[in-house]
Amino acid sequence: MDETLTKDKRESGNNVGKTTVLRLIDYCLGSDGKNIYKDTEFNSTSNTQIEQFLKKNNITISLTLKEDLENALSKEIVIRKNFLGYSKKIQEINGENYSKNTEFHTKLNELIFHSLQKKPTFRQIISKNIRDEKNKLLKTLKVLHSTTTQDEYESLYLFWLGINLNDSDKKQKLLAQKKIEENLQKRLHKESNLSKIDQSLIIINRDIDELTAKKDGFNLNENYEEELFSLNQIKSEINKFSTELSGLEFRKELIVESKNDLEKEFSGVDNQQIRNLYAEAKVLIPNIQKSFEDTLNFHNQMIKEKIQYIAQELPELEAKINITKRKLNRCLSQEQIFTDKLKKTDVLDELQQIISDLNQAFEKKGNLEEQKRLWNSSLKKLNEIESKLQTINNGIESKDDLIQHRTTEFNKYFSNISSRLYGEQFILSSDKNAKGYELNISSLGGNLGTGKKKGQIAAFDLAYIQFADALNIDCLHFILHDQIENIHDNQITNLLTEIVGEINCQYVLPVLRDKLPKNIEVEQYVILTLSQSEKLFKIK
Repeated sequence: MDETLTKDKRESGNNVGKTTVLRLIDYCLGSDGKNIYKDTEFNSTSNTQIEQFLKKNNITISLTLKEDLENALSKEIVIRKNFLGYSKKIQEINGENYSKNTEFHTKLNELIFHSLQKKPTFRQIISKNIRDEKNKLLKTLKVLHSTTTQDEYESLYLFWLGINLNDSDKKQKLLAQKKIEENLQKRLHKESNLSKIDQSLIIINRDIDELTAKKDGFNLNENYEEELFSLNQIKSEINKFSTELSGLEFRKELIVESKNDLEKEFSGVDNQQIRNLYAEAKVLIPNIQKSFEDTLNFHNQMIKEKIQYIAQELPELEAKINITKRKLNRCLSQEQIFTDKLKKTDVLDELQQIISDLNQAFEKKGNLEEQKRLWNSSLKKLNEIESKLQTINNGIESKDDLIQHRTTEFNKYFSNISSRLYGEQFILSSDKNAKGYELNISSLGGNLGTGKKKGQIAAFDLAYIQFADALNIDCLHFILHDQIENIHDNQITNLLTEIVGEINCQYVLPVLRDKLPKNIEVEQYVILTLSQSEKLFKIK
């Protein structure tokens, strides 16, 4: 609660720490915490005073999650975090330190949701419980980053409905592999196609047969035949290593090309222009939460991870290429020795030309066979991936009746709360498309304004807790909701004095006192009071 005196027009309720309280809780639940001391509009700009205060004083934040607030002996999870790094980093759960963020998130997922699955992640699951950023304040369901794929949302939505699929992580990995193979197919299409390769091989094999017949027609002495036999063996080795090298280098070229394409996706913009643009936007839209640079950095980090994933095969490929080149060079040296010997026997130039043509034909054949192998291998992988994805999707579709039943069950609570708030019913639907299941919300009324949208969000979050409790689905029994003042006084009064009290949850709102309806007895709800003279961190 912000008690900044508003009679003095120079006083402000900003920057006293209201939203920071939510972000400290979020930090204990695994966020990176940068939004506590960094400008949410310009991510590169830090509040140095706050950052130094937190780090130099080694401030430790403690959060206790209680299974039953009315039972002192009920189970609890105690989380402690500071803002330091490396050996000084504190990131504890029930007294045990987890230095790696992934381990920390995994443990919380296990303790709170009793889930050992990698997807959806713990941070994704709790995204709707802490609404302090722009996308979560403006959207009811699409609460993850803007680059999140529908398959990730599918696993999250099904989890929220209490349908925990063991194959969610596997499905997302298969889709990533499918994307790689599809890119390979596009590259191969640029080079040729299977029909053209097969026809080319028929012609090359015919040429090889004809050249071999001509070569065998020469009447040569026994010594020459032995040397020629040895030379042909070496050439066979050369052909084998050339084919192998061609395949390795082709694979390397594909990876490097994909890597270069991804590197081109790195966003580089004039940050000063963006700052000027956001400064102008701030005047018109004071509540801008998410910075362009924050989105830009997230996008670039995602591209960086994709590049690392794609390029991880390069060192092994380089090693294989070098080994194959050495073997090939040794064979080429031996070939030269035998060729020199044969030249000394005054062999006809025509025979040398036949042998040269024959070698070129075998080299072309090797390249074509490698292209065909890549085609067949990629097609086989794609078929295997599609088959596995189909099996997983069939498993999800087999639960359609359960999905629809859970959606119906949720709507009992969702439509009831929305009706009490606005006299109209919001309806959740589970819709299936080519990419999987997604959740959508429709209204029997008209379009939603800003305030009504936030009312919808509140109704959804509160209804979810009722729904989860009714079906014994593990969930967090608290909602942290910023900017609640955008909701009309009638709905705020209804929420705080009637609806929230009927639900087993803590509804935490950072809000200016004078933004609340006058008929609400504020004191009974106050947890923390802040003002310009009494800020959260008590820094002047």
